[in-house]
Amino acid sequence: MPAEAVEVGWQVAEDERMQKVVQKGTTVANPDWAHSVHVEVAGLKPERWYWYQFKAGNDTSQIGRARTPPPAFSLPAALKFAFASCQHYESGLFTAYGHMAKEDLDLVVHLGDYIYEAAGREKQIRKHVGPELNTLADYRNRHAQYKTDPDLQAAHAAFPWIVTWDDHEFANNCAGAISEKPNVSPADYLVRRAAAYKAYYEHMPIRRAALPDGPDCRLYRRIPFGRLAEFAVLDTRQYRTDQPCGDGTKAPCGGELDPNATLLGDRQEKWLLDGLAHSTAAWNILAQQVMMARVDQAPGKDEKYSMDQWPGYEINRRRILRFFQERKIANPVVLGGDIHSNWVNDLALDFEGLNGQTVATEFVGTSITSGGDGSVKPKNHDAILAENPCVKFHNTQRGYVRCAVTPKEWRSDYQVVEYVTRPGAPLVTQASFAIESGRAGAQRT
Repeated sequence: MPAEAVEVGWQVAEDERMQKVVQKGTTVANPDWAHSVHVEVAGLKPERWYWYQFKAGNDTSQIGRARTPPPAFSLPAALKFAFASCQHYESGLFTAYGHMAKEDLDLVVHLGDYIYEAAGREKQIRKHVGPELNTLADYRNRHAQYKTDPDLQAAHAAFPWIVTWDDHEFANNCAGAISEKPNVSPADYLVRRAAAYKAYYEHMPIRRAALPDGPDCRLYRRIPFGRLAEFAVLDTRQYRTDQPCGDGTKAPCGGELDPNATLLGDRQEKWLLDGLAHSTAAWNILAQQVMMARVDQAPGKDEKYSMDQWPGYEINRRRILRFFQERKIANPVVLGGDIHSNWVNDLALDFEGLNGQTVATEFVGTSITSGGDGSVKPKNHDAILAENPCVKFHNTQRGYVRCAVTPKEWRSDYQVVEYVTRPGAPLVTQASFAIESGRAGAQRT
């Protein structure tokens, strides 16, 4: 587009035909922000669906739909949402989003890896445009390419989204200002991060409160759903210390027990714990990126853990779990993604001679496409379940997790597509798990 500001009209209606318009206005799409607009509408009725549309010049957008949350003091009968992550454009088709768009949901939670930053490759299902992302133009073009996918468009148009990033929106296994590549200076890395964060803000449904300031962008926030549930949306990339032991999945080296190591940073961790301590929600949801359970990935007598996940920051992990128990946090549930596989884990106090009491439940969702078609029974499946009693379910099929929450119960359905390398995959509910309010731990249903 030309480097000129464009006036954009918007309207919100109570019906999908846009006949009962309740609010409308104009805003300006500025070229400095990729001609994106972030309209925040006040004064809508709580707990109901609205439809919205934009117009610029002679062009009118497709109609989108969003649902307002219930009043803060109310106790809704149910919350229905899906969560997803890791949608590598080259690895497959976003068929799962086409199925998700037809679900009966209140909202969608995306836990990161919305785009991938690597250069385009030949002989893939689809090809990324451009080189490995480095400049603002690079990141903008990659976001724009992902947004051309019709199934992703359909899911965005059908529901409001709660989003946070992981690493690939910027760079693989980023840790604060530290690159996984040893020859990259923190100063250069932060210049690149500023470009990545700005493009993310431009292209994603987040509020103006998250407007980035150079390489810094506060994305962590609380989103209540009445008194039924509260989402603590976390950022486990921007503030973390470097991965211990040289990163990767490997035997513990001692660095994972560093008391100063952190995934959240001091300020975000204090914000999280203060919010949990004062929460009146029936269910307290941590919407974040990496698996919290300490899962041994090596069969036999050897032990190997992912240094990029919470076990690489073991003291930080223990503080969170101990806080759940000591402060009697109501029904903590941890959501995760990142690792292109499905997991259901009991989170227990299984350290320092404690009794292994389960204090929270973790649902880790697989990728939309990353890793290709996946498997019902991946390599080392039986050994992982045998050696890790906390693991209740694991596979590497693609898809998303659908959750239905009531005051008395949480149910998670693992919705999978059997292939992503060709179109037309049907949707299958591969497994379902339930949590009874007041009793941490998931039971297969």
